[in-house]
Parts: sequence; structure tokens; C-alpha cells
Amino acid sequence: MRYTILLVALFSAACSRAPKAANEVVAVASAKVPAQPDDATWEGAPEYTAKLVPQDLVEPRLMNPSTPEVRVRSVTNGSEIAFRLEWDDESKNDMPGPSRMVDACAVQIPEKTEKDLPEPQMGQEGKRVQVTYWRSDWQATVDGRGDTIRDIYPNATVDHYPFQSKALEKGSDAEKEMAQRYAPARALGNIRSGPRSQPVEQLVANGPGSLSPGEPLSAKGKGAFGKKGWAVVISRKLPEGLSANQRTHIAFAVWQGQQQESGARKMRSGWVSLLRKGE
Repeated sequence: MRYTILLVALFSAACSRAPKAANEVVAVASAKVPAQPDDATWEGAPEYTAKLVPQDLVEPRLMNPSTPEVRVRSVTNGSEIAFRLEWDDESKNDMPGPSRMVDACAVQIPEKTEKDLPEPQMGQEGKRVQVTYWRSDWQATVDGRGDTIRDIYPNATVDHYPFQSKALEKGSDAEKEMAQRYAPARALGNIRSGPRSQPVEQLVANGPGSLSPGEPLSAKGKGAFGKKGWAVVISRKLPEGLSANQRTHIAFAVWQGQQQESGARKMRSGWVSLLRKGE
């Protein structure tokens, strides 16, 4: 009898931990915006399952489906909003290199809260969208993996790499000059090259092929790979004009490196209702 009661209690506890399902993305109010995918705060947020389809409308198209869905929860403290994206992935792809693609995800929100929505494919002229983009290789460097040739290719032999030469004094003008000469992207101020402080970036778009940098340092993120796949937190400023108990829209995208997905080749959703729930 005692064992039966115990089993019933354990089963009930397990059921109570199952996330509450939602028919839209609901950003629940919280004093803090969680930074980690395993933060207990997420347990109080309902989960929306966004169905994904291949991006087959603009070149380069993705014709073969890979990720069927992404599970989403959201929390806001009134100034920031965070999303927890979780999807199944059999392999962790976070190492850049020739012919290597990396795992990634993104959230997209219309720049203005209005009745007529932009096209879900990166917006349209006069109806800009904001995209917050996370990449697994950026996460790896933020977590401590080096970003040098030696780190990425540990078994390679380098005869001579001038700006890493021991003959150059660390921090000297000569070392800095060599670093620019042999790392032209960094020399030109390419914000996507080199070590990063955050594994996400904020972008804006007015249609396919129009991505450009958004407000710098306005987004944060953290991804963790587990037994089933990725769980990623993306946080950004609360959309302008989104008051308590009001709605805007959101869309999602997922890239699986193992499937050679990159750029326009991705799985994506259409617009989904996003509700900022009041206190």
C-alpha cells in the first residue's frame, strides 16, 4: 500500500513539472529575466510549440525539412524580454571552418506594433523587422574556447604566422600592425570576426537579403547542448509600444549545421502571436 501511494505521488509530481501548453507565445511577468536555459524561472512560463517549415521562397532555398518544431517560453521584467528556444538536434556543430556549418537560431519581431504585419520572410520595404541571432560557434568562444588557428585546427602545423611570432613583443605596435595585415576582416572593423563578448547579435531587415547591424550590445544570449539538443536563451529590449496584456508578433528560425544549413537555408515559422501578460 505504501509503495502504491509513493508511486502515485511520484507520478503526480512528474506531471506537475510538465510545462503548460499555450496557443501563442506568452511572456509572463517576472522580477528577473533568466540568463540560463535551466533557470527555475522558466518553469512558470507556458510553452508554445512553433511548427517549422523549410525556407523555400527565396534563393538559396532549403528544400529538405530538418527541424520539425521549436519549443518556446518567454519572460519579461518590463524592460527586457527573454525567449527560451529548445529543439531536437542529434549533433553539436559549433566549430567553424571550410564547408562547416554551425547550429544557430533566431527570433524576429516587427519593429512597429501595428495591424498590418510585414512579410514573415525578413520583412519588407517600409516595414522593418528586428532579428536577434544566436550562433553555437560564438557561444563556444564566449564559454572559453580559443579563437586562434591553433584552437580551431589543433593538429595543424603552422610554419610561420607573423603576428603570433615570439619575436614580436606582446601589445607592441609591431604586433598590432601584423595583426591588421594578416587579419583583414578585423582591420576593416568587421563586427562578426574575432572573439565575442556575447553569442548573439541584433540585426534589422527590410526584406530578404537586406540584413544589417542593429543596435549594438542590446541583446544577450546563452545556449547549452544536452542529450536531446539545444536549449537557447535569447534576450533583448522589450518591443516598443508593447504594454501589459497587449500583443505583437514573433517568428523563429533554426539552422542545423549537420544538415549544411546556413544563411537563407533554414527552417522557419510564420508569424506567431506574442502576448505580454500583465502582473
